[in-house]
Amino acid sequence: MIELFIFYLHVVGFTLGFVKRRQEDGWQEGFLALATMALIFFVGWSMSSFLVKLVLEPEGFGKWLNRDAVSLLVLTAGEAVFYVFYYRDDRRPAEPTGAGS
Repeated sequence: MIELFIFYLHVVGFTLGFVKRRQEDGWQEGFLALATMALIFFVGWSMSSFLVKLVLEPEGFGKWLNRDAVSLLVLTAGEAVFYVFYYRDDRRPAEPTGAGS
């Protein structure tokens, strides 16, 4: 159940990333962002599964939080940090010039 929620969360995130890039730079950039996000998801899921497999048993922390769910949670946390820095606006307001300076 947790895995399904995380997959739905990724579908929403992929849609938001595609729409944001498409509105800013066009269709090609939207599809490129979608492909990049999918690549990060699949490679990141493989890496997080490998790392969690070294630490946890297959049953994980119980019925709802097994090893696969934990690896997807680790992946989602890593992706969230990455995408916050990737999609944030780097525009800073201009510094006001003082009249007395």
